[in-house]
Amino acid sequence: MSADSRAITPQGILEAALLSSPEPLSVAQLRRLFEPPIEAQVVQELLTQLQQEWHSRVLELVQVAGGWRFQTRLPYQEALQRLSAEKPPRYSRAVLETLAIIAYRQPVTRGDIEEIRGVAVATPVLRTLELRGWIEVVGQRDTPGRPALYGTTTTLLDDLNLRSLRDLPPLVPFSHESEHTEIT
Repeated sequence: MSADSRAITPQGILEAALLSSPEPLSVAQLRRLFEPPIEAQVVQELLTQLQQEWHSRVLELVQVAGGWRFQTRLPYQEALQRLSAEKPPRYSRAVLETLAIIAYRQPVTRGDIEEIRGVAVATPVLRTLELRGWIEVVGQRDTPGRPALYGTTTTLLDDLNLRSLRDLPPLVPFSHESEHTEIT
């Protein structure tokens, strides 16, 4: 039986769309693949079935904040990274601390971040996070000067393989003793 003679199934359409998309696809987007659109619950059930079918393969179907996507399973990602000439970007401590403050305390102003970190936040730090698509201005505080309020984006959640901010690891209280503790 040739590939052309196989019946086109709703699950096959979803699989093709997800495998060919560079971005996660939401259930609403996936519903539009069908004429007439099928119910969201049916799409969700088909995605669950597809996820189970791919369970033992090198790719996995995962749900992230932006929707559903196929991605390489973790054990294979390291080997595949050797093909890429690009090195993953390295971020300064200031960038990572600022991102953590925004993620856990959002929405926050630059002043809030400076108060928590105890140092001024350089403009390039916020710009780096904005250019990466991890933070955005989500409003303005109703105080004199109307400072910008920053929040995280679904791009950050997608990049971290999270469905929502509730999936962030819990904050661990910091003590000066833990500063010298090695993590193994």
